[in-house]
Amino acid sequence: MSMPKSENTSTLENAMQLLIQTFHKYSGNEGDKYTLSRAELKEMLTVELGNYLGNAQDKEAVDKVMADLDSNNDGEVDFTEFIILVGALTVACNDFFLECNNKPEKK
Repeated sequence: MSMPKSENTSTLENAMQLLIQTFHKYSGNEGDKYTLSRAELKEMLTVELGNYLGNAQDKEAVDKVMADLDSNNDGEVDFTEFIILVGALTVACNDFFLECNNKPEKK
């Protein structure tokens, strides 16, 4: 899926386009092209968020993420549910970095 590129596109607009492109890179490889199946979610977590989520290969971890995200219990993650994951991870990272920056330096 390609999005219009413009020299005047802001950083935030680029980030939004990247989120949309990333979701659709994995959705629709099997089944509904507008949702992530469990296998597609696992691949996306492993490839795209492996540094932040640690062992995304762990079946129990993937099952937990899937259960937490799949708010309508249809066995798939739609774009809204995906954005909730990205938003929650972004908040957690922001909190972590704020906490790290506020720690007094050791002398």
